[in-house]
Amino acid sequence: MARKKVVLTGAAGTISSQILPALRERFDVTLLDRTRDGRAGRLDDVVLVDLADPNLDAYRAHFKGAAAIVHNAYAIDADHPSDRMGQWLPHERNPSPYPMSLDGFAVERLNVDMVYRVLRLAVEERIPRVVIASSNHAADWYETRLHDGRLHAIGPETYPLSDNFYGWAKASYELLAFTFASGIFGRAVETVCVRIGAPRPITVEIEGDLVGYRRNLGAYVSPRDLAQLYVRAIETPDIRNAHGVPWLVVYGISGNARAYWSLDSARNMLGYAPEDDSEVVFADDIRRLLIEPARR
Repeated sequence: MARKKVVLTGAAGTISSQILPALRERFDVTLLDRTRDGRAGRLDDVVLVDLADPNLDAYRAHFKGAAAIVHNAYAIDADHPSDRMGQWLPHERNPSPYPMSLDGFAVERLNVDMVYRVLRLAVEERIPRVVIASSNHAADWYETRLHDGRLHAIGPETYPLSDNFYGWAKASYELLAFTFASGIFGRAVETVCVRIGAPRPITVEIEGDLVGYRRNLGAYVSPRDLAQLYVRAIETPDIRNAHGVPWLVVYGISGNARAYWSLDSARNMLGYAPEDDSEVVFADDIRRLLIEPARR
């Protein structure tokens, strides 16, 4: 039996490097990016494509015959940052990002445009499924309230609100995907938007302080859990919601004891069964930094 063709955009990036081995095992993967030099080494089979080009015919051929697109491509402009670091802190604890530059909008508008091009190609080339890398930052505005006790948890059903352009763009991906999933353009494009958490080792040195450390223990996602989630997002036959629209938003985190984002939609709709928990993966550091000081 022929394997399904899956197109992976942003193939040389961090997220793609974690899921690519699992995709290669199951699918015939076409890799697209602007570079072959990836986070995990050089990828000689990457096809050089720039999705910032509005001319879809410049790269349409690479999408033909695909069963799914995994869209991880993301444009960065180091001179015009668009996010807010430490968004879980109250303003008086982290004043440096305020006020944000208005110039970050342009690069995020480009990223929204790229999502539109991928979804349009899915319609025109009759590609059934698109999996989009969204982010936990789509709901950034709730973070301070989560970590100061005013909120216990939020889920994909919580209305997305962000106070920075990066998060705004991710929320825009999700809403744009719903428009295409509704079938208004002649056929419904099945879409799964993955709000990725913290796909990296969690150390206090990286996070900067214990507040960020605790926060990202809840946000952690291991490579094998992320890969499983993406495979399930591609393969699950029916992702229709209660209204019959094949559109789904899920959080991309492991089964963390400290989680504050809900995994209900990932578990119930995709059959996602995370194998890892930051409490176990980073047990030694948690004991040293959090548990033992609390006992003194």
